[in-house]
Amino acid sequence: MFYWVMKTFVLGPVLKLLFRPWVKGLDNVPSEGAAILASNHLSFSDSIFMPLTVPRPVVFLAKLEYFTGTGLKGKLTAAFFRLTNQLPMDRSGGAASARSLDAGMNVLKNGSLLGIYPEGTRSPDARLYRGKVGVAKLALQARVPVIPVAMIGTDKVQPIGKRMPNIRRIGMIFGEPLDFSRYYGMEDDRHIQRSVTDEIMYELMRLSGQEYVDEYAAVVKLRLAGKAQDSAQEQGPPPAAADDGPVTPGSE
Repeated sequence: MFYWVMKTFVLGPVLKLLFRPWVKGLDNVPSEGAAILASNHLSFSDSIFMPLTVPRPVVFLAKLEYFTGTGLKGKLTAAFFRLTNQLPMDRSGGAASARSLDAGMNVLKNGSLLGIYPEGTRSPDARLYRGKVGVAKLALQARVPVIPVAMIGTDKVQPIGKRMPNIRRIGMIFGEPLDFSRYYGMEDDRHIQRSVTDEIMYELMRLSGQEYVDEYAAVVKLRLAGKAQDSAQEQGPPPAAADDGPVTPGSE
């Protein structure tokens, strides 16, 4: 109920008025039955704008940290994500990540739409990065189509680390459903998983027009963070009066 009220009467009308989203290919999203909406990830706001456009509810796998914050702000953030059909995704790997994918599988078994970001995290520089194979595992195990979704311009609306959004127009392109039935029964084959994931990423690159980087975005972020730390150490400590402020929920 909260999801429908926010989408229909509260956030939906306001966001459509302010950001005037344009949409192509929305008829590629099935009107019923399970499917995966696999999107590029440019901004925290992707998880708001895309479900706003799709007529059916979309359940997203969101990073676990959004659900484990402390204090009033952390609790409000967690409540918002749960009430807007988002599930915690543990990205640490191994058994924890497998359990998170099981939650996504349950969504698909119930005949619903599952939103997922194959890159695993937001792009640090608006380029498209290598996809993780979780999306392939889900598509092959659940035997559902994958609809590639290209978010356009959301990185300009809310760049990483920015608290207040910029008011500007954004867009979305929903590509034709990708059918991987030729691989059914081979979902445990790592080569098949990589092949399916790469095909999805190719479609996202084609639809979005982004430059593709054959490297995981999370690795690039760690490298950039290391360079920033080295630079800060070379420059010495900041003045005592300096205050960078807390990290907002959308930051990574």
